[in-house]
Amino acid sequence: MIAPSILSADFARLGEQVQTVLDAGARLIHVDVMDGHFVPPITMGPIVVSALREQVHGAGAMLEVHLMVERPERHVEAFAEAGADRILAQVESTPNLHYAIDAIRRRGVAAGVVINPARPWRRWARSSTTSSSCSA
Repeated sequence: MIAPSILSADFARLGEQVQTVLDAGARLIHVDVMDGHFVPPITMGPIVVSALREQVHGAGAMLEVHLMVERPERHVEAFAEAGADRILAQVESTPNLHYAIDAIRRRGVAAGVVINPARPWRRWARSSTTSSSCSA
Protein backbone atom coordinates (compact mmCIF):
# COMPACT_ATOMS: atom_id res chain seq x y z
CA MET A 1 0.00 0.00 0.00
CA ILE A 2 1.31 3.47 -0.83
CA ALA A 3 1.15 5.83 2.15
CA PRO A 4 1.76 9.48 1.27
CA SER A 5 3.57 11.25 4.11
CA ILE A 6 2.41 14.70 5.15
CA LEU A 7 5.98 15.53 6.23
CA SER A 8 6.66 16.85 2.73
CA ALA A 9 3.43 18.88 2.55
CA ASP A 10 3.14 22.66 2.47
CA PHE A 11 1.65 23.15 5.95
CA ALA A 12 -0.10 26.34 4.89
CA ARG A 13 -2.08 24.11 2.46
CA LEU A 14 -2.11 20.84 4.42
CA GLY A 15 -5.85 20.09 4.18
CA GLU A 16 -5.89 20.88 0.47
CA GLN A 17 -2.86 18.70 -0.25
CA VAL A 18 -4.24 15.78 1.80
CA GLN A 19 -7.48 16.06 -0.16
CA THR A 20 -5.51 15.93 -3.42
CA VAL A 21 -3.90 12.58 -2.53
CA LEU A 22 -7.18 11.21 -1.15
CA ASP A 23 -8.92 12.17 -4.40
CA ALA A 24 -6.11 10.40 -6.29
CA GLY A 25 -6.90 7.17 -4.45
CA ALA A 26 -4.70 7.19 -1.33
CA ARG A 27 -6.25 5.15 1.48
CA LEU A 28 -3.56 5.74 4.08
CA ILE A 29 -2.05 9.07 5.19
CA HIS A 30 1.32 8.68 6.94
CA VAL A 31 2.26 11.10 9.75
CA ASP A 32 5.97 11.17 10.71
CA VAL A 33 6.36 12.33 14.32
CA MET A 34 9.88 13.30 15.41
CA ASP A 35 10.82 14.60 18.84
CA GLY A 36 14.18 16.22 18.14
CA HIS A 37 15.90 13.68 20.42
CA PHE A 38 15.56 10.29 18.76
CA VAL A 39 15.78 11.94 15.34
CA PRO A 40 15.88 15.62 14.37
CA PRO A 41 13.93 17.80 13.78
CA ILE A 42 10.82 18.28 15.89
CA THR A 43 7.78 17.81 13.65
CA MET A 44 4.05 17.48 14.32
CA GLY A 45 2.01 16.12 17.17
CA PRO A 46 -1.47 14.93 18.06
CA ILE A 47 -3.02 18.29 17.16
CA VAL A 48 -2.22 17.72 13.47
CA VAL A 49 -3.63 14.19 13.57
CA SER A 50 -6.79 15.49 15.21
CA ALA A 51 -7.11 18.24 12.59
CA LEU A 52 -6.91 15.67 9.76
CA ARG A 53 -9.05 12.96 11.37
CA GLU A 54 -12.44 14.00 10.02
CA GLN A 55 -11.16 14.68 6.49
CA VAL A 56 -9.20 11.43 6.19
CA HIS A 57 -11.80 9.19 7.84
CA GLY A 58 -14.57 10.90 5.86
CA ALA A 59 -12.79 9.78 2.67
CA GLY A 60 -12.65 6.19 3.95
CA ALA A 61 -8.89 6.39 4.52
CA MET A 62 -6.73 5.75 7.57
CA LEU A 63 -4.25 7.81 9.58
CA GLU A 64 -0.95 6.06 10.24
CA VAL A 65 1.35 7.64 12.84
CA HIS A 66 5.06 6.76 12.79
CA LEU A 67 6.49 7.61 16.22
CA MET A 68 10.17 8.39 15.73
CA VAL A 69 10.43 9.53 19.33
CA GLU A 70 12.18 8.33 22.45
CA ARG A 71 9.93 5.99 24.46
CA PRO A 72 6.98 5.95 22.05
CA GLU A 73 4.85 4.12 24.63
CA ARG A 74 4.57 7.47 26.46
CA HIS A 75 2.86 9.10 23.46
CA VAL A 76 0.44 6.40 22.34
CA GLU A 77 -2.59 7.63 24.28
CA ALA A 78 -2.44 11.16 22.84
CA PHE A 79 -2.21 9.94 19.24
CA ALA A 80 -4.89 7.28 19.72
CA GLU A 81 -7.26 9.91 21.14
CA ALA A 82 -6.39 12.24 18.25
CA GLY A 83 -7.64 9.63 15.76
CA ALA A 84 -4.69 7.48 14.68
CA ASP A 85 -5.83 4.20 13.10
CA ARG A 86 -2.37 2.63 13.17
CA ILE A 87 0.63 3.60 15.28
CA LEU A 88 4.12 2.48 14.30
CA ALA A 89 6.96 2.32 16.82
CA GLN A 90 10.60 2.49 15.77
CA VAL A 91 12.51 -0.52 17.15
CA GLU A 92 15.52 1.49 18.29
CA SER A 93 13.45 4.14 20.10
CA THR A 94 12.73 2.18 23.27
CA PRO A 95 14.48 -0.49 25.33
CA ASN A 96 11.19 -2.38 25.69
CA LEU A 97 9.47 -2.45 22.32
CA HIS A 98 6.79 -4.80 23.61
CA TYR A 99 5.63 -2.06 26.04
CA ALA A 100 4.97 0.23 23.07
CA ILE A 101 3.14 -2.49 21.13
CA ASP A 102 1.04 -3.41 24.18
CA ALA A 103 0.17 0.26 24.82
CA ILE A 104 -0.97 0.68 21.21
CA ARG A 105 -3.11 -2.46 21.28
CA ARG A 106 -4.70 -1.54 24.62
CA ARG A 107 -5.98 1.64 22.96
CA GLY A 108 -7.66 -0.40 20.22
CA VAL A 109 -5.33 0.86 17.52
CA ALA A 110 -3.46 -1.29 14.98
CA ALA A 111 0.20 -1.63 16.00
CA GLY A 112 3.21 -1.69 13.73
CA VAL A 113 6.98 -1.91 14.03
CA VAL A 114 9.45 0.06 11.92
CA ILE A 115 12.88 -1.45 11.46
CA ASN A 116 16.18 -0.27 10.14
CA PRO A 117 17.30 -3.13 7.86
CA ALA A 118 20.92 -2.49 8.89
CA ARG A 119 20.17 -3.41 12.52
CA PRO A 120 20.48 -6.97 13.86
CA TRP A 121 17.22 -8.84 13.30
CA ARG A 122 17.09 -10.30 16.83
CA ARG A 123 16.32 -6.84 18.22
CA TRP A 124 12.99 -6.65 16.43
CA ALA A 125 12.01 -10.19 15.46
CA ARG A 126 10.19 -11.09 18.68
CA SER A 127 8.10 -7.89 18.86
CA SER A 128 7.25 -7.84 15.17
CA THR A 129 5.22 -11.01 15.60
CA THR A 130 2.77 -9.15 17.88
CA SER A 131 2.26 -6.18 15.56
CA SER A 132 -0.11 -5.87 12.62
CA SER A 133 2.50 -4.40 10.28
CA CYS A 134 6.24 -4.08 9.86
CA SER A 135 7.91 -1.37 7.78
CA ALA A 136 11.52 -0.86 6.80
